[in-house]
Amino acid sequence: MIEKDGKLYLIPTRLGDNAPLEVLPISIKKIIESLDEYIVENEKTARRFIKRICPGKSQASLRLHVLNKYTDASQLPLFLKGCEQGEAIGLLSEAGCPGIADPGADVVKIAHENDIRVIPLVGPSSILLALMSSGMNGQQFTFNGYLPIEKSERKKELKLLEKISYERNQSQIFIETPYRNNSMLSDICDILGKHTSLCIASDITLPTEYIKTKTIAQWRHVSVDLHKRPTIFIIQKG
Repeated sequence: MIEKDGKLYLIPTRLGDNAPLEVLPISIKKIIESLDEYIVENEKTARRFIKRICPGKSQASLRLHVLNKYTDASQLPLFLKGCEQGEAIGLLSEAGCPGIADPGADVVKIAHENDIRVIPLVGPSSILLALMSSGMNGQQFTFNGYLPIEKSERKKELKLLEKISYERNQSQIFIETPYRNNSMLSDICDILGKHTSLCIASDITLPTEYIKTKTIAQWRHVSVDLHKRPTIFIIQKG
Protein backbone atom coordinates (compact mmCIF):
# COMPACT_ATOMS: atom_id res chain seq x y z
CA MET A 1 0.00 0.00 0.00
CA ILE A 2 1.11 3.59 -0.66
CA GLU A 3 1.34 5.90 2.35
CA LYS A 4 -1.39 8.53 2.22
CA ASP A 5 -0.66 12.27 2.32
CA GLY A 6 -2.79 12.80 5.45
CA LYS A 7 -1.14 12.93 8.85
CA LEU A 8 -2.20 12.11 12.39
CA TYR A 9 -0.38 14.31 14.91
CA LEU A 10 -0.17 12.93 18.48
CA ILE A 11 -0.37 16.07 20.61
CA PRO A 12 0.65 15.90 24.30
CA THR A 13 -1.03 18.13 26.86
CA ARG A 14 -0.23 19.41 30.35
CA LEU A 15 -0.34 17.15 33.41
CA GLY A 16 -2.16 19.84 35.38
CA ASP A 17 -3.44 23.40 35.28
CA ASN A 18 -0.17 25.21 34.66
CA ALA A 19 0.80 27.47 31.76
CA PRO A 20 1.01 25.18 28.68
CA LEU A 21 4.28 26.51 27.31
CA GLU A 22 6.01 25.96 30.66
CA VAL A 23 6.02 22.22 29.93
CA LEU A 24 5.32 21.99 26.19
CA PRO A 25 7.66 22.96 23.33
CA ILE A 26 6.76 25.80 20.96
CA SER A 27 6.34 23.22 18.19
CA ILE A 28 3.04 22.18 19.82
CA LYS A 29 1.72 25.72 19.37
CA LYS A 30 2.71 25.75 15.70
CA ILE A 31 0.92 22.46 15.01
CA ILE A 32 -2.26 23.52 16.84
CA GLU A 33 -2.29 26.79 14.90
CA SER A 34 -2.33 24.77 11.68
CA LEU A 35 -5.03 22.22 12.61
CA ASP A 36 -8.81 22.57 12.77
CA GLU A 37 -9.78 18.91 13.24
CA TYR A 38 -9.07 16.91 16.39
CA ILE A 39 -9.87 13.63 18.10
CA VAL A 40 -10.32 14.35 21.82
CA GLU A 41 -11.40 12.62 25.02
CA ASN A 42 -13.38 15.58 26.37
CA GLU A 43 -14.60 18.40 24.13
CA LYS A 44 -14.78 21.07 26.84
CA THR A 45 -11.25 20.58 28.17
CA ALA A 46 -9.86 20.18 24.64
CA ARG A 47 -11.34 23.53 23.58
CA ARG A 48 -9.97 25.16 26.73
CA PHE A 49 -6.50 23.74 26.07
CA ILE A 50 -6.50 24.87 22.42
CA LYS A 51 -7.61 28.35 23.49
CA ARG A 52 -4.81 28.55 26.08
CA ILE A 53 -2.24 27.58 23.45
CA CYS A 54 -3.67 29.71 20.61
CA PRO A 55 -5.98 32.43 22.02
CA GLY A 56 -6.66 33.88 18.56
CA LYS A 57 -7.77 30.61 16.99
CA SER A 58 -11.44 30.49 15.98
CA GLN A 59 -13.32 28.04 18.18
CA ALA A 60 -16.13 27.92 15.62
CA SER A 61 -13.74 26.47 13.04
CA LEU A 62 -12.82 23.48 15.20
CA ARG A 63 -14.16 20.03 14.29
CA LEU A 64 -13.89 17.71 17.27
CA HIS A 65 -14.52 13.95 17.42
CA VAL A 66 -15.01 12.62 20.95
CA LEU A 67 -13.21 9.40 21.85
CA ASN A 68 -13.98 8.00 25.31
CA LYS A 69 -15.31 4.82 26.90
CA TYR A 70 -18.76 5.48 25.43
CA THR A 71 -17.58 5.83 21.82
CA ASP A 72 -18.72 3.06 19.47
CA ALA A 73 -15.60 1.35 18.11
CA SER A 74 -17.20 1.25 14.65
CA GLN A 75 -17.00 5.07 14.55
CA LEU A 76 -13.23 5.27 14.97
CA PRO A 77 -12.28 4.78 11.29
CA LEU A 78 -14.64 7.65 10.42
CA PHE A 79 -12.61 9.97 12.67
CA LEU A 80 -9.69 9.52 10.27
CA LYS A 81 -11.66 10.27 7.10
CA GLY A 82 -9.87 13.62 6.78
CA CYS A 83 -6.49 11.85 6.79
CA GLU A 84 -7.75 9.55 4.04
CA GLN A 85 -8.43 12.71 2.02
CA GLY A 86 -4.95 14.14 2.59
CA GLU A 87 -5.69 16.35 5.60
CA ALA A 88 -3.90 16.57 8.94
CA ILE A 89 -5.72 15.75 12.18
CA GLY A 90 -4.61 16.10 15.80
CA LEU A 91 -5.10 13.47 18.50
CA LEU A 92 -5.21 15.16 21.93
CA SER A 93 -4.69 13.39 25.23
CA GLU A 94 -6.59 14.50 28.33
CA ALA A 95 -3.31 14.64 30.25
CA GLY A 96 0.16 13.72 29.06
CA CYS A 97 0.87 11.75 25.90
CA PRO A 98 -1.75 10.29 23.53
CA GLY A 99 -1.81 6.51 23.45
CA ILE A 100 0.00 6.07 26.79
CA ALA A 101 -2.58 4.93 29.36
CA ASP A 102 -4.98 6.69 27.01
CA PRO A 103 -7.77 5.53 24.64
CA GLY A 104 -6.05 7.23 21.69
CA ALA A 105 -4.03 4.05 21.07
CA ASP A 106 -7.06 2.56 19.26
CA VAL A 107 -7.06 5.41 16.73
CA VAL A 108 -3.30 5.16 16.21
CA LYS A 109 -3.68 1.46 15.46
CA ILE A 110 -6.29 2.18 12.80
CA ALA A 111 -4.07 4.87 11.29
CA HIS A 112 -1.25 2.34 10.86
CA GLU A 113 -3.62 -0.22 9.37
CA ASN A 114 -4.58 2.37 6.76
CA ASP A 115 -1.03 3.60 6.07
CA ILE A 116 -1.71 7.04 7.49
CA ARG A 117 1.46 8.73 8.71
CA VAL A 118 1.58 9.00 12.51
CA ILE A 119 3.67 11.87 13.94
CA PRO A 120 4.34 11.88 17.71
CA LEU A 121 5.14 15.26 19.26
CA VAL A 122 7.31 15.89 22.30
CA GLY A 123 5.56 16.38 25.63
CA PRO A 124 5.35 15.22 29.26
CA SER A 125 4.65 11.61 30.20
CA SER A 126 4.01 11.24 33.93
CA ILE A 127 5.07 7.59 33.73
CA LEU A 128 8.50 8.33 32.27
CA LEU A 129 9.07 11.44 34.37
CA ALA A 130 8.34 9.43 37.52
CA LEU A 131 10.69 6.64 36.45
CA MET A 132 13.42 9.14 35.54
CA SER A 133 13.27 10.67 39.00
CA SER A 134 12.79 7.44 41.00
CA GLY A 135 16.36 6.17 41.03
CA MET A 136 15.02 2.74 40.09
CA ASN A 137 15.81 0.50 37.13
CA GLY A 138 15.19 2.47 33.94
CA GLN A 139 16.59 -0.34 31.78
CA GLN A 140 13.92 -2.87 32.69
CA PHE A 141 10.47 -1.79 33.83
CA THR A 142 6.78 -2.60 33.39
CA PHE A 143 3.78 -0.29 33.47
CA ASN A 144 0.85 -2.21 34.97
CA GLY A 145 -1.91 0.41 34.77
CA TYR A 146 -4.56 0.13 37.47
CA LEU A 147 -4.41 -2.65 40.06
CA PRO A 148 -7.54 -4.51 41.25
CA ILE A 149 -9.91 -2.54 43.48
CA GLU A 150 -10.96 -5.50 45.64
CA LYS A 151 -8.61 -5.69 48.63
CA SER A 152 -7.70 -9.38 48.52
CA GLU A 153 -7.05 -9.27 44.76
CA ARG A 154 -5.00 -6.11 45.15
CA LYS A 155 -2.91 -7.79 47.87
CA LYS A 156 -2.18 -10.73 45.56
CA GLU A 157 -1.23 -8.37 42.71
CA LEU A 158 1.09 -6.27 44.87
CA LYS A 159 2.88 -9.37 46.17
CA LEU A 160 3.17 -10.70 42.60
CA LEU A 161 4.65 -7.42 41.33
CA GLU A 162 7.12 -7.41 44.22
CA LYS A 163 8.13 -10.99 43.38
CA ILE A 164 8.55 -10.21 39.66
CA SER A 165 10.55 -7.09 40.49
CA TYR A 166 13.00 -9.15 42.53
CA GLU A 167 13.27 -12.08 40.10
CA ARG A 168 13.70 -9.92 36.98
CA ASN A 169 15.33 -6.84 38.52
CA GLN A 170 12.47 -4.74 37.13
CA SER A 171 10.83 -1.53 38.25
CA GLN A 172 7.08 -2.09 38.53
CA ILE A 173 4.96 1.00 37.77
CA PHE A 174 1.23 1.43 38.46
CA ILE A 175 -1.44 4.05 39.07
CA GLU A 176 -4.64 4.47 41.04
CA THR A 177 -7.75 6.62 40.75
CA PRO A 178 -6.66 9.80 42.59
CA TYR A 179 -9.34 9.65 45.29
CA ARG A 180 -8.13 6.14 46.24
CA ASN A 181 -4.42 7.02 46.43
CA ASN A 182 -4.24 7.11 50.23
CA SER A 183 -5.86 3.70 50.45
CA MET A 184 -3.37 2.36 47.91
CA LEU A 185 -0.42 3.73 49.88
CA SER A 186 -1.77 2.17 53.07
CA ASP A 187 -2.09 -1.22 51.37
CA ILE A 188 1.41 -0.98 49.89
CA CYS A 189 2.92 -0.26 53.30
CA ASP A 190 0.94 -3.08 54.94
CA ILE A 191 1.63 -5.71 52.29
CA LEU A 192 5.14 -5.25 50.89
CA GLY A 193 8.42 -6.15 52.53
CA LYS A 194 10.21 -3.51 54.59
CA HIS A 195 13.29 -3.46 52.33
CA THR A 196 11.32 -2.98 49.09
CA SER A 197 11.71 0.51 47.63
CA LEU A 198 8.69 2.65 46.75
CA CYS A 199 8.70 5.86 44.72
CA ILE A 200 5.70 8.17 45.03
CA ALA A 201 5.50 10.81 42.28
CA SER A 202 2.56 13.21 42.62
CA ASP A 203 1.51 16.37 40.77
CA ILE A 204 4.42 16.02 38.34
CA THR A 205 5.43 19.35 36.68
CA LEU A 206 3.09 21.33 39.01
CA PRO A 207 4.11 23.73 41.81
CA THR A 208 2.91 21.07 44.32
CA GLU A 209 5.13 18.35 42.77
CA TYR A 210 6.14 15.66 45.27
CA ILE A 211 8.64 12.93 44.33
CA LYS A 212 10.25 10.71 46.97
CA THR A 213 11.81 7.24 46.96
CA LYS A 214 12.11 5.41 50.28
CA THR A 215 11.96 1.86 51.61
CA ILE A 216 8.63 0.55 52.82
CA ALA A 217 10.03 0.62 56.37
CA GLN A 218 10.71 4.35 55.97
CA TRP A 219 7.34 5.10 54.34
CA ARG A 220 5.58 3.58 57.35
CA HIS A 221 6.80 6.60 59.36
CA VAL A 222 5.92 9.25 56.74
CA SER A 223 2.63 11.13 56.60
CA VAL A 224 1.69 12.33 53.11
CA ASP A 225 -1.76 13.18 51.74
CA LEU A 226 -2.18 11.95 48.14
CA HIS A 227 -5.96 12.43 47.99
CA LYS A 228 -7.07 13.59 44.52
CA ARG A 229 -3.46 14.19 43.44
CA PRO A 230 -2.47 12.41 40.19
CA THR A 231 0.17 9.94 41.37
CA ILE A 232 2.53 7.34 39.94
CA PHE A 233 3.66 4.46 42.19
CA ILE A 234 6.88 2.54 41.44
CA ILE A 235 8.19 -0.41 43.44
CA GLN A 236 11.41 -2.36 43.23
CA LYS A 237 12.68 -5.13 45.46
CA GLY A 238 16.45 -5.39 45.44
